[in-house]
Order: sequence, then structure tokens, then C-alpha cells
Amino acid sequence: MNPWLAELIGTAIMIYLGSAVVANTILDKTKGKGGGIIVIALGWALAVMIPAIIFSGISGAHFNPALTLAIAMNGGVYWHYVPMYVLAQFVGAAIGATLTWIQYKDHFDITEDKDAKLACFSNSPAIKNTPINLISEIFATFLLVFTLIGIENQTFAYGTNFFALGGIILAIGVALGGTTGYAINPARDLGPRIAFVFFKIQNKPSANWSYAWIPVIGPLIGAVLAGFLVGVLF
Repeated sequence: MNPWLAELIGTAIMIYLGSAVVANTILDKTKGKGGGIIVIALGWALAVMIPAIIFSGISGAHFNPALTLAIAMNGGVYWHYVPMYVLAQFVGAAIGATLTWIQYKDHFDITEDKDAKLACFSNSPAIKNTPINLISEIFATFLLVFTLIGIENQTFAYGTNFFALGGIILAIGVALGGTTGYAINPARDLGPRIAFVFFKIQNKPSANWSYAWIPVIGPLIGAVLAGFLVGVLF
């Protein structure tokens, strides 16, 4: 399989599972209504881990432009592959969000909370404080990228590295997700946010474009810092 196709499909699976667990937890009249942050964080950890198991041997299972950038900085992927990887990740993210909208369309339509509808696809701050919101995304993404690249430099029994991957996603979610919802991935936020504009949902809110730059710029800064430190240490 072409590695760019693997990135597209893998990202679509990740976003479908991740955005769907949020929808199942916060939309009205779902079976999982009220599941809370632990369910969401665990769901996202599995959402990242499952496609990584499938596609890691094909594309490296980045599914994240920030991670792709940091890996390229350290020679793990050729720079001329980066634009196609990133494009595939954004397209895959939009597809995954669309699948969630289709599956939960009835629940989107009957949910009165406008913020909950957008929250299934994109992030917003618990307390709006632009510098802190940006720093939160930088710190969380730095930890993610540094850990994932560090994992690649360790020796694991076959398959156990994927549990380490799921573990760091879960840890970030429960520890650092309370401020901004831990986008830690520009495609994970911006791809679904763009797709959200085209979804037909009753009483739909705006896509909150004034905040949209933070889940893009913050993860990119965090990834560059992590990539630089990895290059120094390893």
C-alpha cells in the first residue's frame, strides 16, 4: 500500500473513533451520555493505537502533521514526503469527522447544546486565555512527540510499543486535557473543523474560527521543540 494512502485511511479511522467517542459521551440520548473525561481519554487512546497497529509498518503511522514534522527534522522521513503526508492526514481527518456526523446525525439534530456539537469535532478552551491555551497545546504536543520518538529509540517486545503509544495518549488526556481538550494534532482539529462547516445539523453553531489557529500553531511549535531536543539527546 502507498504510505500516503495508509496515512489517509489511518487518520480517518483515528478521527472516526475519536470524534465518535466524544459524540457518544456528550450528545443527547446516546447510550454513552455522561461518560466523562475518562471515557473520552481512553477512547482517544484506542483510536490512535488501533490504526497505528495496522499501518505502522507502511507509513510509520504518523496521523499527525506535527509528528511528521518532528520526525522529518530527525531524518525519519524524507522532506519531499512531508507535503503528501500532511495532505493525506487532513483529508483523512475530514473523512473521519464526516463518518461520525453520519452515524450520530439524529443525536446532533436533537442536542440543544450548541457547544457540544462542535466539541465532537474540534477543540475549545475551558477558560479562554490565549497565551495559556497556546502554551497548553505546546506543552502537551511536546510531551507527545518527545515520548513517541523516544519510544522508537527503545527496544520493546513485539507489539508492546503500541501499548506505550496508547498509554501516553491516555496520560495526556487525563492529565493535560482539562484546559483545551488536547488537540496535539493540527489535522485532528482543523480537518474536522473545516468539514463541520458543510455538515447539515439543526441549530448548528459557528466553527469558532477565532480559536482555530491555536490547535494548529501550538502543536507545531511543540513538535519543533521536541524534534530539536530529540536531535540533541539521541
